[in-house]
Amino acid sequence: MRLQEIPRVSTISKEEFLKDYFGPQKPVIIERAIDNWPAFSKWNLDYMRQVAGDKIVPLYDDRPVNHHDNFNEPHARMKMSDYIDLLQTEPTKYRIFLWNILKEVPELQNDFDYPDFGLRLMKKLPMLFFGGTDSFTFMHYDIDLANIFHFHFEGTKECILFPPSETKFLYKVPHSLITHESIDFSNPDFEKWPALRGATGYKTRLRHGEVLYMPEGYWHYMKYLTPGFSISLRAIAQNPKNLSSAFYNLLIMRNYDGLMRKLKGQRWIEQKNEKAITRTNKDLFAFRPRPARG
Repeated sequence: MRLQEIPRVSTISKEEFLKDYFGPQKPVIIERAIDNWPAFSKWNLDYMRQVAGDKIVPLYDDRPVNHHDNFNEPHARMKMSDYIDLLQTEPTKYRIFLWNILKEVPELQNDFDYPDFGLRLMKKLPMLFFGGTDSFTFMHYDIDLANIFHFHFEGTKECILFPPSETKFLYKVPHSLITHESIDFSNPDFEKWPALRGATGYKTRLRHGEVLYMPEGYWHYMKYLTPGFSISLRAIAQNPKNLSSAFYNLLIMRNYDGLMRKLKGQRWIEQKNEKAITRTNKDLFAFRPRPARG
């Protein structure tokens, strides 16, 4: 894979962000966007234990998708205090995913605000994500193809991004939002996944207080190098094609996939994974120039 470092700026004006990054749909790291947030100095794992320790949280790991799983169904549940103890004690694959803090811990909204990047942020959907050392998300894109601002707290997180134009190289699973789950994007096996050699994307390591802007429909893989957590704020897709795709994903694709899981069981999952490989490798062959004949 050809991965370039995501550009970094210390601060940025609304006008510069819209012109240089949102307009051309390119990612950027803003290093000092939230120095004035109370969360910048307050938010760490110990603080989260203090304010949310009694909450029962949904946990996810890296097990392959099973036909019995509902959309975003957690693999386990645990008290937040016990989960943070686990994070601070040993590596764990368990992550917290899409945890709405307005619903679960309303007082946390006093610790942050909604920066003016020139986009209307959805104020009812501030989502928290937690992970332990070496836990990761599968390469995926978000169902609503939103513009995402991902603010990181405590520790370090590795991020790998691909624009939608690179989908043909990524072994996308049909009727889903993920690539083939067997791919380790932090150390890919190019013999097994040859199309990945053609993919051009971005990489970075996200640290405390930094915000990553991910444009509409960008593929993203996140790996926690240390225990930590992030909050995502999002703005609705502006591109009409992306907005149409978001409605399709929410209203049709998700329901169709759920129906087929019920009708065909695990065979449906296996067929999708097989098609991810055959379609991508077929396209890879089609894209290769044929040798000249003498």
